[in-house]
Amino acid sequence: MMAGSGLHFVVLILAVAICGAASVFQPISDSHRSAAVDVFVPVDGSYKSLEEAYEALKTLEILGIDKKSDLSSRTCENVVKVLGSSSSTLKDAFYALSVNGILKCKTGEAVLLKDIVSQLQAGVKGAKSLLDFYYSVRGLVLVKEQFSGTDLSIGDAEAIFRSIKTLSQTDGRWRYSSNNPESSTFAADLAFETLAGVISLAPSEIDQSLIQTLKTGILKLFDSIQKYDDGTFYFDEKSVDASQSPISTTASVIKGLTSFAASESTGLNLPGDKIVGLAKFLLGVGIPGDAKDFFNQIDALACLEDNRFSVPLILSLPSTVISLSKKEPLKVKVSTVLGSTAPALSVKLTQAISSRSKDSSVINNQELKFDADSATYFLDSFPKNFDVGKYTFIFEIVLDDSANEKAYITEAQTKVPIAATGVISIENAEIAVLDSDLGSVESQKKLDLTKDGAVSLSANHLQKLRLSFQLTSPLGHVFKPHQAFFKLKHESQVEHIFLVKTSAKKSELVLDFLGLVEKLYYLSGKYEIQLTIGDASMENSLLSNIGHIELDLPERPEKAPRPPVQSTESHSSYGPKAEISHIFRIPEKLPAKQLSLVFLGLIVLPFIGFLIGLTQLGANIKSFPSSAGSAIPALLFHGGIAAVLLLYVLFWWKLDLFTTLKGVSLLGVFLLFVGHRTLSQLAAASNKLKSA
Repeated sequence: MMAGSGLHFVVLILAVAICGAASVFQPISDSHRSAAVDVFVPVDGSYKSLEEAYEALKTLEILGIDKKSDLSSRTCENVVKVLGSSSSTLKDAFYALSVNGILKCKTGEAVLLKDIVSQLQAGVKGAKSLLDFYYSVRGLVLVKEQFSGTDLSIGDAEAIFRSIKTLSQTDGRWRYSSNNPESSTFAADLAFETLAGVISLAPSEIDQSLIQTLKTGILKLFDSIQKYDDGTFYFDEKSVDASQSPISTTASVIKGLTSFAASESTGLNLPGDKIVGLAKFLLGVGIPGDAKDFFNQIDALACLEDNRFSVPLILSLPSTVISLSKKEPLKVKVSTVLGSTAPALSVKLTQAISSRSKDSSVINNQELKFDADSATYFLDSFPKNFDVGKYTFIFEIVLDDSANEKAYITEAQTKVPIAATGVISIENAEIAVLDSDLGSVESQKKLDLTKDGAVSLSANHLQKLRLSFQLTSPLGHVFKPHQAFFKLKHESQVEHIFLVKTSAKKSELVLDFLGLVEKLYYLSGKYEIQLTIGDASMENSLLSNIGHIELDLPERPEKAPRPPVQSTESHSSYGPKAEISHIFRIPEKLPAKQLSLVFLGLIVLPFIGFLIGLTQLGANIKSFPSSAGSAIPALLFHGGIAAVLLLYVLFWWKLDLFTTLKGVSLLGVFLLFVGHRTLSQLAAASNKLKSA
């Protein structure tokens, strides 16, 4: 490796741990746009519901994908149908208005004002749950945005505000209704968006004391936020809405807070570090596989980018690898969460700390230059003491607030783990056979490990084999590779692998064959020699076939272990296996057919005896009631007995014990009632006969 070689920095990526696993994040890219087209696929030009249509259209609109012309016809028909019907639910009306805001359907304002506005106003007055308030209030806000000059009076706005406020909890979460004691983090979105709508529709300013109590609740809500060590934040649902994913829960809180903060009278200042952490979480999950999560992710990021008070800026670098063998500058991109160009700012690399020496930094306070054509920041010169290894780069973004219309926020310091790679020099490589007692060199060969060699050695069990080489970094420091393995492969395909250790000066391995004869299974003959050196920072990792060595080992004792049997077929471990033929258990021997028939006859005999007994006792049906009032209970009684007998047959044939017991219990109650009625009638008839 030449010491004067240039530095190659490919873009770095901020890594975030999502749900315990590290994930790479960067602002929304073309991969999201491509995935959105595949996820939000309409059927016959429309979606199953207006809710799905809104989520799809909203996501595509945010990502800049124009699909309105393909979906407007069928979808607008559904919108007009809902808005023109007085029987539509509040939810349907809300999503119809939401879709109409995107597609601009020809709804007919007269029908809308007559049927929908009155329905939404009635929904506000008669609301019994948070969802009722949400659909009604937000629906009226959509009408206000889409149809000017409409009377959207909601009555006493402050009273409505207080009614919604009663659903808040001391921990910052919200209930869906007063009858439901469970509180939900996800419901915070519904509450804050609804309250923002009430403020928007109110004819006068809401009492500031109410808004102040809500601000206190928001701070309490942030007390329950989940955090990772890298500064990533997210909200999770653990109670009534446990089915909600962390993506949807986090997105809902963001949408609710940004909507509430947008109201002029709230004066809400959101915590900047947590907003950046929430943005990092949503970006870190990549592309969600669920359509609902996909929509929530994109919609929440759009809310973060569109708000005026806390727009997060993301420092993104597409690779955590620095190559010392190429000459390219370090490139850094700063953008909003949806990938648009960042405002006026400067980027400084404050420190680059090596993992070998955490107390000192190899780079200090270097400001990156700005390239207007690519909208990237770059650093084209690096200190000479920058070597291969692991580093932590620390960046700072300095905003020019006077030149920015919005209030942008970013992390105070952005830490990026970096791996610097380069070509490692391999020098003074040699292999030698040593005398076991004196340590003198019997034979020694120089090696060029960058090429396959044809070294030929011989040794016996009283000798040693020594392999040594030196690895140096581009700056001449001793390099310790992650992996350095020495392999001996016998002509019978038996392999033995040994670890090469690296000291402060060189890498060396000494094999004492006297102590290895048992491990080598006393196999004399030819052994192929192979060396493997690999490391994440080593661009020229190698697998070198050095040559072979002829070993003369003692004969194997009788009790010594034998070498494992090796397969004669190449790659047989990965080929098709032998077919497994499953043999079922041999059927048990059954009794003869004649014996089974005799046993069946013995089972039937008691029933025949029962019938004969009835004949001997003079049983008849002459006493069966003839009148309809008496005959019906008697028929039901006998039918119930027959049903019990049938249930026994079904139990023997198909039913389980618990099902049979349930049936018998129900039939028992029925038989008790009709049996008592039948016996009472028979007793009454008998008393009349005796009296006569």
